[in-house]
Amino acid sequence: MGNCCCTGSAKCANASTPFESKVTRSTTSSNSGSAASVTAKLASRRSGGSSSAFSGSDVAASAGLKSFSMNDLRAATKNFGSNSYLGEGGFGCVYKGWMDEATLAPTKPGVGRMVAIKKLKKESFQGHREWLAEVTYLGELHHENLVKLVGYCSDPDNNKLLVYEYMLRGSLENHLFRRGTQPLSWPMRVSIAVDVARGMSFLHAQDNPVIFRDLKSSNVLLDSDFRAKLSDFGLARDGPTGDKSHVSTRVVGTRGYAAPEYIATGHLSVKSDIYSFGVVLLELLTGRRAMDEARGSTAAVTLVDWAKPQLGERRKVIRIMDTRLAGQYPKKQAQEVAALALRCLEDDPKNRPGMADGVLPELERLQQQNHHKTPYTGTSLRSDTSTPPVHRSGRHSKPKS
Repeated sequence: MGNCCCTGSAKCANASTPFESKVTRSTTSSNSGSAASVTAKLASRRSGGSSSAFSGSDVAASAGLKSFSMNDLRAATKNFGSNSYLGEGGFGCVYKGWMDEATLAPTKPGVGRMVAIKKLKKESFQGHREWLAEVTYLGELHHENLVKLVGYCSDPDNNKLLVYEYMLRGSLENHLFRRGTQPLSWPMRVSIAVDVARGMSFLHAQDNPVIFRDLKSSNVLLDSDFRAKLSDFGLARDGPTGDKSHVSTRVVGTRGYAAPEYIATGHLSVKSDIYSFGVVLLELLTGRRAMDEARGSTAAVTLVDWAKPQLGERRKVIRIMDTRLAGQYPKKQAQEVAALALRCLEDDPKNRPGMADGVLPELERLQQQNHHKTPYTGTSLRSDTSTPPVHRSGRHSKPKS
């Protein structure tokens, strides 16, 4: 659920429910998310997969996570009351809470720091395995473009919750697609793409690479300065090591974002994430959803199917640009981002660029170009960005029904 750490609608992730194909999900015992299991998992990953003699408190402390009691979180959210409710997704309900900056003890509303608290539904589709994955990865991995996990709760009554930093601006999905929101400027879109690429580069550069597996606009959250962070690590998993090209796993993810070879075979690699990143680039370019069922087409056309034929011809890129940009973007940059998206969306994963050595340098170059332009006082949202020269777009093409 993409809006879990931020303000959002009552329905956080209706379009981002994980799907499965060909492989049946195995059930997970109710003990799999216990505090002992959390600390054992963290210790195992930190030691390269070997067993560890760390105690629960040692591992939690080394990971910088706090183990909250259910009473703590009830107090922080006013007993999970309606005034604290933020939304709901596949994981469960999300609430805002207040905690002391130093001690993380619950406080009254308006005092201390605000946090977002995800509460697992006991019949949750995502279930305990995803809850444990979130704690495991975000307990170990820390980067300015990953959302910060403050702590967790797992008690004998099988209550399982996660406590995150509060992301004030909500999800990228909302800013791109929700009516009534201020359009993101072109420099802002490039900066968000850079932030996401930096977070993904960090994951892929681990000694044991981490595959995010569910990159999408609803899992990109924006802080008060509109800086982007990756959220929701419930489907993340370790990638291949040594000379292996992929790992084989059950097929989960979100329709419209998952790489074709992964859907067809269950073969997962860091290049699967590159494909998903290409889809997010298309959303930033076009202002259209990866899979928009609201258009009413009986044969759903994905954003990739609609846009890809036009990405290869520079003169056609203008036809797919988001009309909410009102022409406020440089044609050349739009063409370069479109060309990069096309490379990320290659059918053969071997032909997709790497995140750190291919995608990120290209986007950072464009970001630097924007920083050197004359400041624009209209729709720019981040203080250190400016809008490049105006290019007036033509009519926004529509996909065939």
